[in-house]
Amino acid sequence: MTGAAGGLGRAIAVALHADGWPVLLTDTDAGAVAEAAAPLGGWSRPLDVRDEAACTAVAVEAAARHPDGLGLWVNNAGILVTGPSWEQDAGTRRRVVEVNALGAMNGTLAALAVMRARGRGHVINIVSLAGLVAAPGETLYAASKHALVAFSIGTLADLRLAGHRGVHVSCLCPDGIWTPMLHDKLDDPGAAASFTGTLLTPERVAGRVARLARRPRPVVSVPRWRGAQVRFLDALPGLALRLAPLILAVGRAGQRRQGRRTGGHSG
Repeated sequence: MTGAAGGLGRAIAVALHADGWPVLLTDTDAGAVAEAAAPLGGWSRPLDVRDEAACTAVAVEAAARHPDGLGLWVNNAGILVTGPSWEQDAGTRRRVVEVNALGAMNGTLAALAVMRARGRGHVINIVSLAGLVAAPGETLYAASKHALVAFSIGTLADLRLAGHRGVHVSCLCPDGIWTPMLHDKLDDPGAAASFTGTLLTPERVAGRVARLARRPRPVVSVPRWRGAQVRFLDALPGLALRLAPLILAVGRAGQRRQGRRTGGHSG
């Protein structure tokens, strides 16, 4: 799995290991991912998901190391930037799309090349509720995650049309998770959308990944009711625009509550 040196990625690796999966952890930080992998068998590789050839090499190695081949690939690597879209320069836009969307595409296609040949396997893409609805203040992030949802569902349809019934692609779309991705966002009004619900723990989301690995589904939101809520708003963009100030006010209140719980700052 990618982006596994800490936070949600590490929690997913622990949950999958506990569920009986042999795990390979990858991350750009070679030292940190090796440390994370040590209690789970010690198998890790440095990986920048933007490198298509490197993703392919990891998938081939993973398939060769296990008697049953590559059964599961989890794309978790991602980055969050906040603020109005017009404030993001070209380099930032490119980096977010390359990691969140193209990087996950690289991993998906590398895994599928192995899985299609053996007729079975499962790719799980960790997305976000921001992949299901436009998130003000997180526009660039949401755009990259929307792209990943479309790619995942379209690829699954293409697999079925090509006759691949035992190969699956799933999207997991969790609400805000209290990980290092949000630890420095308590005073950031652009991140308020991530605090509009109840912040999830990495362990809760990781447990849902393990369940999804056992029973594939195209799109799963965590919690389920939040997925229904944001899909409703996505279907009524005019209403969503009118409610945006209220939604962000709820998010700012959530940031203040989390700040009090953790001893952090909040505006």
